[in-house]
Amino acid sequence: MIRWDGPSGYVVAFTTRRGGVSTGPYESLNLGRLTDDDPANVEENRRRICAEIGADQSRLAMNRQVHGATVNRATPGQRDTLGDGLWTDEAQVPVLKVTADCLPIVLASTHGAPCLVVLHVGRLGLLEGIVAAGVATPGVVSPGWCGVASPRQKAVIGPGIGACCYEVGDDIRTAYRARFGTKVIRGRNLDIPAAAEHALRDAGVASVERIDLCTSCNARDFFSHRRDGGVTGRQGVIGYIA
Repeated sequence: MIRWDGPSGYVVAFTTRRGGVSTGPYESLNLGRLTDDDPANVEENRRRICAEIGADQSRLAMNRQVHGATVNRATPGQRDTLGDGLWTDEAQVPVLKVTADCLPIVLASTHGAPCLVVLHVGRLGLLEGIVAAGVATPGVVSPGWCGVASPRQKAVIGPGIGACCYEVGDDIRTAYRARFGTKVIRGRNLDIPAAAEHALRDAGVASVERIDLCTSCNARDFFSHRRDGGVTGRQGVIGYIA
């Protein structure tokens, strides 16, 4: 795991592909159920990451991710609501997002009541506004709920596919250039971490950290949908309010 040394009162970690029980293309810490991996292996892998950070697996909240911009309030133990973001202001409710080239992003309130937001940010969701939706979560921007927006928020962008490996078509480059400017385009490639940071700062988040590790480059540590031709596992980000 890669632990985030973020604001006090939160426990957040990004997983790698190592340390689990899955085999074959899902070796070894695959967290994704929507694969051909044995569901029992996936559950054991999730149990392991919960145990590693001291989280209660029975309260683990997830979404059924759809590459959109919906952010839901986490319900302890619920895992099948459609959406690509989860937020909680309740202590000891672990939230998990899974990725395989898309970016895992975390937002944490630093003033007032604690609030944690985790996002699954891909090419489509980023254009649709998943980052702004996460920052604008009820309570994150409204006093009396979880806190308020920047400068009372910190964000971290976890491992995802880098500009080194993410070649895209003309239509995608045109859309991203229009939305985020020329700095997110590197020849025929898209710098999606840079675009995500741009979106966070546009939404008012002043403190943004990045874990600049490319999932496609690093087969030893990460699954990659693009590198592995779609037959691969999922790493992710897990966190909770302590």
